Amino acid sequence: MSRRILVVDDEQGIRAALTQLLEYEGYDTRTASSGAEGVAAAAEWHPHLIFLDVKMAGMDGVETLKRLREREPGAVVVMISGHATIQTAVEATQLGAYDILEKPLDTDRILVTLRNALGRVDLAEENARLRERIESRYEIVGNSPAIRDLLIQVTRVAATPARVLITGENGTGKELVARALHRGSPRAKKPFVEVNCAAIPAELIESELFGHMKGSFTGAVQDRAGKFEQADGGTLFLDEIGDMAPAAQAKVLRVLQEGDVTRIGGAKPRRVDVRVISATNKTLGEEIAAGRFREDLLYRLNVVMIHVPPLRERRDDIPLLVQHFLSQFAREGGGARATVSAAAMDRLRNLAWPGNVRELRNAIERLAILGGPEISVEDVDRLVSARAAEAASPGAFMSARTYEEFKDAAERSFLLAKLRENEWNVAETARLLDMPRSNLYKKIERHQMARDAQ
Repeated sequence: MSRRILVVDDEQGIRAALTQLLEYEGYDTRTASSGAEGVAAAAEWHPHLIFLDVKMAGMDGVETLKRLREREPGAVVVMISGHATIQTAVEATQLGAYDILEKPLDTDRILVTLRNALGRVDLAEENARLRERIESRYEIVGNSPAIRDLLIQVTRVAATPARVLITGENGTGKELVARALHRGSPRAKKPFVEVNCAAIPAELIESELFGHMKGSFTGAVQDRAGKFEQADGGTLFLDEIGDMAPAAQAKVLRVLQEGDVTRIGGAKPRRVDVRVISATNKTLGEEIAAGRFREDLLYRLNVVMIHVPPLRERRDDIPLLVQHFLSQFAREGGGARATVSAAAMDRLRNLAWPGNVRELRNAIERLAILGGPEISVEDVDRLVSARAAEAASPGAFMSARTYEEFKDAAERSFLLAKLRENEWNVAETARLLDMPRSNLYKKIERHQMARDAQ
């Protein structure tokens, strides 16, 4: 793509010389003889780079730069002047000018500045593409009534400073809701920091959240900021808050009450400004009754509750999700996007999906890699294991001839669903089921379960 360059100068000779040089180098070039004309041309043409004279009749270069920054904030501006002062240079830099070139213009200096400035444009565009790709991974996709209601809640709550508790089953997209709340908030340009409370051992969770000082415990070889400090000014997402250790719960409560964090081994509290969003797949009322969760912490976290519906309550969204994932995988892999036959889409829509959207995404990725250019119903049956997914429904157990067969089928289906929910993390699944890991391994072996034989 040819880069567009606008030259704004009231001297005809400068405009002609720069145009000749730039066009010879292969750039698409336009000129303007005044600041007002330059602002209008930039608004119409959207140049990648602007050469702007400082001293011009009427609107001078500094005032023109102010107007350009309002209308074309992404354009890179290089000032040119025969008698620039330090004050002018400072003012232009504060307004966002990339560089200042002195007259008479030197060809080599122009080309070096041009190459460096357009390199900055290339970097900005690449960053924008990466942000778009990342954001697409966290997009809430769907048009069902349940998702429309969810998006309305997110829009209303995002702009407020309220703490939010997100509830829902594993794999429903609680993290997506947390990120959407952050994007829609005044803190959107500040950090979004995520902590998976279930994945961090109880003895490390306090260091992870609050940080530590060098020498405060074995292995603390240097000072380290915790997640609360890292999220200062932004959003801290406490995922699976129901699995947080009781000692850490007490400290989180104190931070929420006072707004201060004290590192492990430290004496001086540090003020933090953090919006806390939390999520859980547990019923916290039951956890409180069992003595595993603090009731006063729930009151602090649960200013607003948002529930994310499971996939079985929004089956009409499955075709949209399938197409979204296929487009995403095609962009990331650089290949052609697979299509889905009508019969295959019906089969996908009617599967159980106990792992919700996470399980669906994994299944579509597997189909995109191993299925044909058009994913068929046979591909779905072979690669997504519809038989096992359908076995999750109670009706499928009715074909068992004996009570023992029924118990075996139910146990296999239950364990398989839990393993899929946790992406076959055996240790995490065993912990959530309150089962010794060795027992779970034995059951996996007995039922002949394997990750791809679901």
